[in-house]
Amino acid sequence: MLRKTLTSIQRRRQHLSSSSSSPESQSLYSFLKPSLFSHKPITLTPSLSPPPQPSKTLTHDQKASLESTLHHSLTTHNTDEAWKAFRSLVAASSLPEKPLLNSLITHLSESNTSPHRLKRAFASAAYVIEKDPILLDFDTLRTLLESMKIAKAASPALALVKCMFKNRFFVPFDLWGGLVIDICRESGTLASFLKVFKESCRLSTDEKLGYMKPDLAACNASLEACCRQMESLADAESVIESMSVIGVKPDESTFGFLAYLYARKGLKEKINELESLMDGFGFANKRILYSNMISGYVKVGDLDSVSDVILHSLKGGDCSFGEETFCEIVKGFIESKSVKSLATLITEAQRLESESIDIDRSVGFGIINACVNLGFSDKAHSVLEEMIAQGEEGSVGLGVYLPILKAYSKEYKTAEATQLVTEISSSGLQLDVEIYNALIEASMTNQDFVSAFTLFRDMREARAVDLKGSYLTIMTGLLENQRPELMAAFLDEVVEDPRVEVNSHDWNSIIHAFCKSGRLEDARRTFRRMVFLRYEPNNQTYLSLINGYVSGEKYFNVLLLWNEVKGKVSCVDAEKRSKLDHGLVDAFLYALVKGGFFDAAMQVVEKSQEMKIFVDKWRYKQAFMETHKKLRLPKLRKRNYKKMESLVAFKNWAGMETKQQKGHNRKGFHLKKHRNANDSRSVDPRRNVVDIIVMHCQPSVQMMDREGSDQPQRIGYRELGEKLEHIWRTFEIKLTCYPFCPACSHIPVDSSDLGKSFDMEQKGIEVLGTDSEGSNSSVSWRNIGDCNNSPSSTQSVSYPM
Repeated sequence: MLRKTLTSIQRRRQHLSSSSSSPESQSLYSFLKPSLFSHKPITLTPSLSPPPQPSKTLTHDQKASLESTLHHSLTTHNTDEAWKAFRSLVAASSLPEKPLLNSLITHLSESNTSPHRLKRAFASAAYVIEKDPILLDFDTLRTLLESMKIAKAASPALALVKCMFKNRFFVPFDLWGGLVIDICRESGTLASFLKVFKESCRLSTDEKLGYMKPDLAACNASLEACCRQMESLADAESVIESMSVIGVKPDESTFGFLAYLYARKGLKEKINELESLMDGFGFANKRILYSNMISGYVKVGDLDSVSDVILHSLKGGDCSFGEETFCEIVKGFIESKSVKSLATLITEAQRLESESIDIDRSVGFGIINACVNLGFSDKAHSVLEEMIAQGEEGSVGLGVYLPILKAYSKEYKTAEATQLVTEISSSGLQLDVEIYNALIEASMTNQDFVSAFTLFRDMREARAVDLKGSYLTIMTGLLENQRPELMAAFLDEVVEDPRVEVNSHDWNSIIHAFCKSGRLEDARRTFRRMVFLRYEPNNQTYLSLINGYVSGEKYFNVLLLWNEVKGKVSCVDAEKRSKLDHGLVDAFLYALVKGGFFDAAMQVVEKSQEMKIFVDKWRYKQAFMETHKKLRLPKLRKRNYKKMESLVAFKNWAGMETKQQKGHNRKGFHLKKHRNANDSRSVDPRRNVVDIIVMHCQPSVQMMDREGSDQPQRIGYRELGEKLEHIWRTFEIKLTCYPFCPACSHIPVDSSDLGKSFDMEQKGIEVLGTDSEGSNSSVSWRNIGDCNNSPSSTQSVSYPM
C-alpha cells in the first residue's frame, strides 16, 4: 500500500489548472475587495471600491510627493493618510518603492491590528503579488500570515497561498506551510489544506522545486484531515502515496491516523498490517497507534475491541495512555451504561500490570481519574463498588482509590473520604502522608473535626513517621474556630506520642482560647495540666491568664498567680530563675491595682525596679481612680491596717497628690511600723497619741521631780496628760491626723487625702535633731518637764512619723 504510485500526474495538473481559472479565482484578488474575511457577502462601499476612472500617469514630482506623504504617515502612525496615499498611487497604476511598500503592509499587519487593517494588508499583498510579486519580501508575507493566525482567518490565508501559486510566486514551503496548517487546524478547516498540500507536492516533483516540498508535519496534517475529518480511505491512501513519491518517511503519528481510520471502518486486518509495518520501520513504542485505535473503536461503540486493545497493550508494555485517551474510554463506557464492563476491565488490567508500576500510570488510576475529571465521581465510586461486588476487594489497587479520595477532598466530602480511608486501611493498603495531610486539611476547612481526628488516628495507627504537618493543621484549625475544648482533648491524646512535637506554645494557645471565650475554670485546669506534665509556663501563659481573670474580674486569682511567679522570679538558683518583662509587669500591676491588692502591687513595683523595667505610672493612677475613687479609709482602717499602709505606699509611689482642706498640714509623713526596743508588738494606730505615750510609760512608772520636794514622787495619769498637752503646745506642731485617730475625728478629712502620707521629717529634725527617715524615732521622757534635756532614758515611746 505504501509503495503504490500516484495516479496520473497529468490529471492532477489539469485539475489544478482548471481550478485556477475559475470565476472565483478571477474575482478573488480584485483590489480592495477582501470578502473572504466575512461569512456574509460584503457590499462594496464607494470608499473601498471607487467607480472606475480613466487611469492617469503621475509625473515624477507627483509620485515623489505621494511617496513622501506615505512615508511621513507611516512614521507618524497615521494609517488613514498612509492608505489614501497608497490608493492614489495605485489609481495611477503605480506602486511605491519596495522598502516603502513592505513597510506599509507590515504596518497594516501588526499583531494588534484591527480586522479592517488586516483586510487592507491582505488586499495590498494580493495586489502586489498580481502586479509585481518581486516587490514583496518573504518576511513581510510571513508577518501577514502570523497576523492571520492570531485572527484565525483561514480563508484569507488559503486565498493568499493560491494567489501565490497562480502568479508563480513560489515562496519556500517551510516559511509559510506551518503557519497555514496551524491556521486551518485551529479554525477546524484542516481539510481545506489538502489542495495546497497536493499542489506543493506537484511543484516539488514535476517542476523540480525542492524548496516547495512539504515536510512530515504537512504530510501528517493532510493525513489527519483525510482520516479524522473526511474519513476517506482513498484520500488517505493518496497522501501516503505522495509521501512515498516525495520521499518523506512516516512516523508514529502517521500510523496512528491510519489506525484510527481502519478502526473506524472495522478493518482489523489493515491494523495488523500497520503493526507489522511499524516493526519494519523500527518503531518500538506503539502507544500512539493503540490510542488512535481506541478512539476509533469508541467512535463506533465497539467496547469489546477497546478492552482488547488495552489488554493487548499491557502485554506489549505500551500501556501508558494519556488522559485524553482515558477520557474517551470512560465516555464510551458510561454512555453505553457499561459500568460493570469498566470494572471488569480494571480488574483484568491489574492482573497484567507489573507490581512495580507507578500508581498514576496504572489503568485503574487512569480510568477512575478520568471519571473524576469528567464530573462522574458517583460513577467512579460505582465502579469501585462493582469491583468489590465481583469478589475482588483484596485486589483493588491503590490507584483506584486515590482519584476518588482526591475528588472527595476537592469537593469537601470529608465524611465519605474518611469512610473510604477506613476501607483502604482494612484492605491492607497504606496511604502516603501527603494524602492524609490533604484530607485532614480539607476536613478542617469544612469544619468536620470528627473526620480530622479519625484520619489523624488512622495515620498514627499506620505508623506514619511525619505527623507534624497534620498536627499543626488540626491545632490551627481548632484555634481559628475557637474550639479550645477540642484542642485540649486532642493535645491530651497525642501528648505522649514521640512523633508529635508538643511544646509550651500549644498549651498557651489552648489557655488563650479558653480565656478569650470566658471559660476561666477550663483555662485554669489546662494550666495545671500543663504544669503537671512539666511544660514550663512562660510570660505568654501568664499574660493570657491575667487578661482572662481581669475580663472576668477574678482579681484574687491574679494574686495567686503573682505569688507563684514571685517565687520563680526570686528563685536562688539562677538557672531556674524566671525573668519579668514589661508586658507581664504591666498586666500584673493593672490587675492587682484594679483588685485592690496594693501590697502585691508594690511587690511587683519592687521587682520591676530591681530588673530596671520601665513602668508607666499614669496607667495605674487611672486604674485606681476608676475602681477605688470612693474608697473610705476609716472603714479600711478598722478592717486591715496593713492594707491601708500598702495603699498609702502605692499612692506615694504613683505620685497621687491630693488637695487638703484649708488649715490642714500639707506635709505628710511616711507611715511605718515603729516597734519598741523591748516590745515586738506594733503600735495600735487607733489610739490617741496621748494614750500611746501613756501606754508606753505604763510598764515602768516614771519618777518625776516635784518642785520643792527632795524625793521623787509618783505622778498621776492626769498630771502626765496635762504635761504632755503642755509639751505638745510648746512644740507648736500642727498635726493633720489620719481619720483613724479618734482624738482628731472632729477634723473633716476629704476622701481624696487618703493616699497622701504625712511627712514630719522637717519638723522632726528641728525638734529632735534626728533623721526622720529612721524606722524608730524615740524621745526620752526622764525629765518630761524639761523639753530641752537630751533623751537618755531606757524607756522610750514610738509613734508613727
